Amino acid sequence: MAKRDYYDVLGVNKNASPEDLKSAYRKLAVKYHPDKNPGDKAAEDKFKEASEAYGVLSDKSKKENYDNFGHAAFENGGGGQGGFGGFGGFSSTDFSDIFEDFFGDFGGGRRSSRRSSSNRGSDLRYDLTITLEEAFTGKKQNIQFSTSEKCNTCKGNGSKPGSSPDRCSYCNGNGRVRTNQGFFTVQQTCPQCSGSGEEITNPCNDCNGQGNKQISKKVSVTIPKGVDDGTRIRLAGKGEAGTRGGATGDLYLFINVKSHELFKRSDVNLFFEFPVSIADAALGTTIEIPTIDGKKAKIKIPDGTQNGKQFRLKGKGMPFMRRGDYGDLYVQIKTEVPVSLNKEQKDLLEKFRKIENERSNPSIKKFFQKAKDFWKN
Repeated sequence: MAKRDYYDVLGVNKNASPEDLKSAYRKLAVKYHPDKNPGDKAAEDKFKEASEAYGVLSDKSKKENYDNFGHAAFENGGGGQGGFGGFGGFSSTDFSDIFEDFFGDFGGGRRSSRRSSSNRGSDLRYDLTITLEEAFTGKKQNIQFSTSEKCNTCKGNGSKPGSSPDRCSYCNGNGRVRTNQGFFTVQQTCPQCSGSGEEITNPCNDCNGQGNKQISKKVSVTIPKGVDDGTRIRLAGKGEAGTRGGATGDLYLFINVKSHELFKRSDVNLFFEFPVSIADAALGTTIEIPTIDGKKAKIKIPDGTQNGKQFRLKGKGMPFMRRGDYGDLYVQIKTEVPVSLNKEQKDLLEKFRKIENERSNPSIKKFFQKAKDFWKN
């Protein structure tokens, strides 16, 4: 199959500057690199094609030959492409620059930030169980956990007082090493110094060269009002200490709110059932209910209130986190049928049954009318 024009491969015109060529190739190389597309033969072919094109167009002499004679300039040994490739036209320095976005910085310009990241202390998790009332009011609480902190003897550098870490002999202090893998070079964290660029030759006796010591730590935490089950709270810098100057990790509180014997919670709203007698539901009454703040509220139950009727008390639910308003409290009426009746109660109910009529029970009347129509049809 005929080779595509190298300029078409990179998506540039013949007047493209070296910077334009490099930028176009960088985008294609990062997009189609085999490490990003494992097992994708089409992507691999595009990567090779782009590499070959850039290898020619980035070399002034080869570009001139290609512009004059096209692909024929490199046939029959004319260009020394050497089979797979396109890498004859640029140096390992060019390659490092091109793949900076993919493999990281080869030149070491971002080494300090990379070190800081690799030496950062671990994040910690603490599970805290609270009551619904505590979630309503918020609370302050002391928690205790095991963590690591910077060694006071060596000030965290891992070396005995009066001495300091040496430059890593394996990576020469870069924190990264490069290895050749076929036609390209891969950069990775130094296995000897773990990316710090330093090695401890005279370790601190108190921390054995680690720079940190394991301790039991107590922290006062504030639980904001309105937290829900599963809420995660981040305490920056309260995790484990970093190694050799690395940043401290964070502490994450995971909140578990206990189930309540009265209230059911849904977001910022609360629900509970209130049992009333048949007489109260039929004749109406005023009931007094508890609220989550420990107070009481009154609800007027009108006569003829049906089982399942729901009443809403605005602003009597849970608080919104970091806001001044509250959800609502919903009270659902549960009509209770009396049990273990004495003779007088039974006699009164029998008398009531004889004198009640269809107007007193509209739902019953409506149901039996539907049933009659069903049987008739």
